[in-house]
Amino acid sequence: MRIGDLAARTGLTTKTIRFYEDSGLLPAPPRTAGGYRDYPGHTATRLAFIRDAQRAGLTLAEIRSILALRDDGHAPCTHVTGLINEHLDDIDRRMAELAATREALRALADRAATTDPADCDADDICTILNRP
Repeated sequence: MRIGDLAARTGLTTKTIRFYEDSGLLPAPPRTAGGYRDYPGHTATRLAFIRDAQRAGLTLAEIRSILALRDDGHAPCTHVTGLINEHLDDIDRRMAELAATREALRALADRAATTDPADCDADDICTILNRP
């Protein structure tokens, strides 16, 4: 199928499909006698997988590694499980960092609520942000 038909079938743009091909996520399709890309029907399934994996937060490099395993005839389930766990750990770490930042900002907001600008010394840039 031509790239325009594949784009219409998958809801992607032709530019995105070409990008995925250039990025190694899609194998180069055969060409017609006229030089047009002629994608096999199963390419739509592969593109749907790529979109689903991106929605799950996987990077293109991670998706490429999954596809490489599958293309080599191996089930990528163990690899995918490891990637999912890495992403969950990363999210947990970032959430903890955000919680700590929120607490620091709350403390600053409390300090700001009790700070009188008239008490600020000319040598201080901002007494709210200065450590007590």
